[in-house]
Amino acid sequence: MSSSVPTPRVPDELRRRLGVPDAVMIGLGSMIGAGIFASLAPAARAAGSGLLIGLALAAVVAYCNATSSARLAARYPTSGGTYVYGRERLGEFWGYLAGWAFVVGKTASCAAMALTVGSYVWPGQAHAVAVAAVVALTAVNYAGVQKSALVTRLVVAVILAVLAAVVTASLTSGAVDAARLQVGSDATFAGVLQAAGLLFFAFAGYARVATLGEEVRDPARTIPRAIPIALGITLVVYAAVAVSVLLVLGPHGLAAAAAPLTDAARAAGAAWLVPVVRVGAAVAALGSLLALILGVSRTTLAMARDRHFPHALAAVHPRFKVPHRAELVVGAAVAAAAATVDVRGAIGFSSFGVLAYYAIANASAWTLTPAEGRPARIVPALGLAGCLVLAFALPVSSVVTGALVLAAGAVAYAVRRRLARR
Repeated sequence: MSSSVPTPRVPDELRRRLGVPDAVMIGLGSMIGAGIFASLAPAARAAGSGLLIGLALAAVVAYCNATSSARLAARYPTSGGTYVYGRERLGEFWGYLAGWAFVVGKTASCAAMALTVGSYVWPGQAHAVAVAAVVALTAVNYAGVQKSALVTRLVVAVILAVLAAVVTASLTSGAVDAARLQVGSDATFAGVLQAAGLLFFAFAGYARVATLGEEVRDPARTIPRAIPIALGITLVVYAAVAVSVLLVLGPHGLAAAAAPLTDAARAAGAAWLVPVVRVGAAVAALGSLLALILGVSRTTLAMARDRHFPHALAAVHPRFKVPHRAELVVGAAVAAAAATVDVRGAIGFSSFGVLAYYAIANASAWTLTPAEGRPARIVPALGLAGCLVLAFALPVSSVVTGALVLAAGAVAYAVRRRLARR
């Protein structure tokens, strides 16, 4: 543990231009994205009629993570998120491991979002469309974070309008059956935990605000306000969508749905909504991809500053004031993954990495003193335990792959340290 003051400002700082509304929108753009269109069906397959319990568990863990992240971000308002918090509170290795988990996990998540765009826009050429989407959004981020915030605001408005239409059509249709919300014998403890882990994937965007700590105005106030607001709005939206879809499809119908929200629209007698939902899903995935690339590049910047990655990636563009080299490298890596990977494998791997990242965030928050703004001890304790439980409740293949990649990162760290001593 370290009681030192926050990390000193560095010469190549990013420009502080984002207020609370922009920060909330970036958080919403990260959370209310393709996850709600894609995660409900696999979560229903895992938990059956216990889906809403899984959603509640995911929300509790997300709230703990958000609270811990907000307090830490106010204390350390620089780019890097938990990479910085772990380094300052737990030691260099844990900061590095958090950064490694975030970068590799979210790179996989970027690829999954890009492929979601492709599958809705042009299913026969999903990989090609995915790569094109990555290139386009990397260019948007390269031009400056203010443009990213503007685009994100428009994307969130479209997504919320589509989701509101689905919820309204479902709740006002004759297909509603309240009995479908009752928890039955098909809901097992293990299944509910796995559903919570899958649904957590749809929540895990609130810390994107923390990774932008060097670009928000008055971060000590802006970040702790923006993260809970974004999380609260997201939880209300997700709960409304999950309840409405369950009422018209039921847990078994939802589990069997390839596109749950379009199936719900059809079951509700609103077939006209189907093409609207498809467009909304593509826009949602684009919004998530935009914010993901933004966050991964900022963590890459922070790690490059400390030479865990090549120091050339720490460069900040003199005109746009963005980490342009980091953004280009991240964009290239995501494009390569989007051209080759499988969506489900990418999502499982990403979930494991993100949960490991937040576990370190909660452990870091535990070390804060009351004078440093420490949350109630139950918050980081519950968040840490929840992250570990949900991570190991994921499918075995995701757990094994994720653990191997984290171990590879740890080995690389040890080798670099040994070479540095010579």
